[in-house]
Amino acid sequence: MEKMSSFGKMPSFSLPFTMGKYRTVFFLALFLIIALSPSCKDRPKAVNSTGLENSTGEPAYGDSLIEGTIGEPSILIPMLAGDSASHSVAGLIFNGLVKYDTDLSVIGDLAESWDISPDGLVITFHLRKGVKWADGVEFTADDVMFGYKTIIDEKTPTAYSEDFRQVKKAEVLDRHTFRVTYEKPFAPALTSWGNLAILPGHLLEGKDITKSDLGRNPVGMGPYRLRKWAAGQELVLDSYHDYFEGRPYIDHYIYRVIPDSATMFLELQAGGIDMMGLTPIQYTKQTNTVFFRKNFQKFRYPTFAYTHMAFNLRHPFFKDKRVRQAIGYAIDKSEIVDVVLFGLGTPATGPYVPNTWPYNPDVKKYEYNPEKAKQLLKEAGWEDTDGDGILDKDGNPFKFTILTNMGNTLRKNTATIIQWRLEKIGIKVDIRALEWSAFINNFIDKKRFEAVLLGWSIGLDPDQYDIWHSSKTKEKEFNFISYSNPEVDELLEKGRRTFDIEERKKAYFRIQEILADELPYIFLYVPDATPIVHARFKGIKPSPIGISYNLPKWYVPEKLQRHRMEP
Repeated sequence: MEKMSSFGKMPSFSLPFTMGKYRTVFFLALFLIIALSPSCKDRPKAVNSTGLENSTGEPAYGDSLIEGTIGEPSILIPMLAGDSASHSVAGLIFNGLVKYDTDLSVIGDLAESWDISPDGLVITFHLRKGVKWADGVEFTADDVMFGYKTIIDEKTPTAYSEDFRQVKKAEVLDRHTFRVTYEKPFAPALTSWGNLAILPGHLLEGKDITKSDLGRNPVGMGPYRLRKWAAGQELVLDSYHDYFEGRPYIDHYIYRVIPDSATMFLELQAGGIDMMGLTPIQYTKQTNTVFFRKNFQKFRYPTFAYTHMAFNLRHPFFKDKRVRQAIGYAIDKSEIVDVVLFGLGTPATGPYVPNTWPYNPDVKKYEYNPEKAKQLLKEAGWEDTDGDGILDKDGNPFKFTILTNMGNTLRKNTATIIQWRLEKIGIKVDIRALEWSAFINNFIDKKRFEAVLLGWSIGLDPDQYDIWHSSKTKEKEFNFISYSNPEVDELLEKGRRTFDIEERKKAYFRIQEILADELPYIFLYVPDATPIVHARFKGIKPSPIGISYNLPKWYVPEKLQRHRMEP
């Protein structure tokens, strides 16, 4: 869901105030990517940064990059992880077959090239030769086949198998050639092979990957290797000197787990971390000082993500769409954008972000209208029968709890505003913040909630089958609210079965119309990414895919290097 900046990604629970990494994630077919390209004004840019970044120096190996993150990974086997913290770290360790270039075209990662049949049903990947796993074993097409078979195995608890179940036949033609054949058109076919992080078959063959030690001690081919994972504290990664695209300049990448964004900011000021995602007040107010302008680089750019309040549609309060619509009218999204985001974002109207081709600007809007909200609630049978200010129905007061994650002040503040607004129409709301992994594993996956405030990181391809299709409601799958609509199911299938962008657009526009009417989520806002990086790091080149796509090329000139770690 939170997914999460990156090369584009499968849906994952997003974890705000962390940065996306150089990682293998999830791509749009070439002909679709160009249509999605942001205008120049939307591209990432550095702001208010002077001083150290203007000093010159040749690229040099060495130093450590320390990033603060509010959430700790759950597991480092990507197909088993549904949260952005896990994907963020795993993306530095594993690779897929394809990835994005800076112009949003698809280029090879572990695949050097590929051929696509005229009907789009057969893709033949020609793999890089001489690539080695971090343990020295050569990478071959057998590893790709192992990853494919693992992700479609019924015993693998993954939310990401659906794309690969579209494959009719997978073949290893030789050590460096892998071919897949589809029974019918599948629009995200090429891009899905960026989603499959290739796993070391020689270490996992015949084993239960859910019990494998590689979940905490992964072996990959990416630019970094995990050296240490101190639970609740930090993860330390060392550069992989034999990385096939060249040894990364930064020797060590360190994730420090700091569950509170205010504490993290103090660490940034004190030099305890080099990089973090700023909260809106940190970006707009607290970093507008000489110290920060001299010592840091700030960036701001739109993200492929949105924040929402989701209802458990099995709960009796939320089965009636009039109740959900009433709550939609009772929430002032512009107020949240202004007060919580300080204007660093836009109100959301559905599961796609503005200014992209699948976004429908003409769906039903829920402008703030508390009187309309009260009217809908009355129609649904909710009235204040005992005069205590809280609506009742069948003897039950309208009280529910919004769950969200600890340390995320942005979501907590959003929930507080929603609480205040709903109180004005007679709904009592409690707010409960939970530790991230417990939140996902014990409440989301188990459907133990009434409403949750969360974020989704989404891929550039508009296929959201895994989030909205009625078949995706099992534990660890992404339709955790139990949403079911036969027309949406049909449209999701239609949208992925054609390469015609106009036909796809019709399907996704209609899906947004239905979701705007049924309102299984209150779509709240699309936030801007606001990372900050210490100015001694050079080689950062903002692009439409963010700032971290070329992380192995970041460097610190030798005279500016700060950290040295002995093996």
